[in-house]
This record gives sequence, structure tokens and C-alpha cells, in this order.
Amino acid sequence: MEAESGGLQVTVLGSGTSAGIPTIGCQCKVCTSGDPRDARLRPSIALRVSGRSIVIDTSPDFRMQVLRAGVKRLDAVLFTHAHADHIMGLDDTRPFNFRQSGEIPIYGSEETIAVIQRVFAYIFSDEENESWVPKIKAHTFGPEEELDVLGIKVMPIRVWHGKGTVYGYRIGSFAYLTDHSEIPEESLAKLEGLDTLFLDALRHKPHPTHSTVQRSLQYVERLKPKRAFFTHISHDLLHARTEELLPPHVRLAYDGLTLEIGEAL
Repeated sequence: MEAESGGLQVTVLGSGTSAGIPTIGCQCKVCTSGDPRDARLRPSIALRVSGRSIVIDTSPDFRMQVLRAGVKRLDAVLFTHAHADHIMGLDDTRPFNFRQSGEIPIYGSEETIAVIQRVFAYIFSDEENESWVPKIKAHTFGPEEELDVLGIKVMPIRVWHGKGTVYGYRIGSFAYLTDHSEIPEESLAKLEGLDTLFLDALRHKPHPTHSTVQRSLQYVERLKPKRAFFTHISHDLLHARTEELLPPHVRLAYDGLTLEIGEAL
């Protein structure tokens, strides 16, 4: 579907944690659940805005995710950070190059792009390659730099992932934050007045590098978006049971969830 003129459409490609759900070899209630909302691929979303198709993170499940969501064009990729569950699907951008006959710009912090260029050295090599490799143009940004992504204003939002740095993104009245244990004060100030906010909420039990359901509810209470969705969910949270405990304007994200944000720009 197309977003309305001036609006933003968000599709959740994956709402799970790094191991995905079902987790290999696990027989817990979530991993064996018959509720399709409990089947969670690695974290990623697709955006449709101003006629452009943008993905945040290319997870190891990227090929399956874009096929399932019917994503037929890819104009840019925003990377939150360079952990494996967020970058390892980059090679599967190749068919988009072939269909679109051009480079795909990717955006990330200097640290993130440096890791991507090392992991996928064959993509960025100047040497002639007989194989079919993605055509990628890398762009870096600084901590306080607003981006112009194909004419769309994008604000990176710095958060802490344990001792590491991750960037979420705000586009108009929508913001997507994943893999955060803490949101610093200067970043909270950039998240006011939102229609829709996505936050990390791994589980109930504390974790050194991820937010909990309770902690993310505290962020929602402070920021007061019209609605919020929790993502990067582990197999500790059964979808239906967890939503019974949440206020009406806060839901768990699930794979395939599609939202219209209205006048997002």
C-alpha cells in the first residue's frame, strides 16, 4: 500500500531479538505458540514516505522480510548500529540494484559504516569483481546532524546500548528506537510531540544492554506519544498475555504490522 500524500507508512519487518523467535532448539511457550504474533524475525522496519521506500536495518532475515511485506523498491537504508542482527542481510539488496539500475545509499554513524565496510569489504572494494555484488553508496553522520535522505528530513537519535552507541531515527511525528538500555536527556528532548514511538522492550527481567517493558513504559509516560509500540522482543514475552498488562495506547509490535502516520513530514 502507499502512504497518503505527505504521510508515512510503517511496516514492521521483524520485531524479535537477535536470535529470532522461535529460537533454535527452544520449546518454551512463546517459541511453540500458535499465535503468529509470537513468531518474530530479527528487528527491522520498512517506511514508505513521499514516494520513497526506506528500510531501517537489514537483518539476517532481510530477504524473507521484504518478500513477505511486498517491498518492490528500496531507495535507502538507515542503520541503527552494526551488530549482526541489524546488518547481515545487506547482500540481499542486490536484486533491488538490478531492478532499479543504480546505487542504494546507506546511512549510519562513522563507527557503524566502518564495520559494515569491513564486514562487506567485497562490496566496497575498487577491484573488479566477476560476481554480482550490491551497489552501495555509504554516508556517515555526526551525533547532532540532521539528515537529508532523498529530500526527506531524518533526525538521528543517539541512545545507549549498554556501553555502546546506537542511533534511532525520527521522521516527522514518527520515531523508531531499538537496542537501547538508556535514552539520554538530550535525546529525550528530541522525542517530544510524537504521534507514534517505537521502543526496545526485550523482557520484564533487567538486561545490561536492553530496556525492559517497565522501563519503556516509563519513557512512554514521560514523552506522551499518541501511541507506542514495543519491539526487539525476546521469547520471555507472550504477545497476548503481555498486551493484557499494557495501557491501551501501548502495544507490542509484531511482524507484518502496518501503520499509517498521517501528516508525518
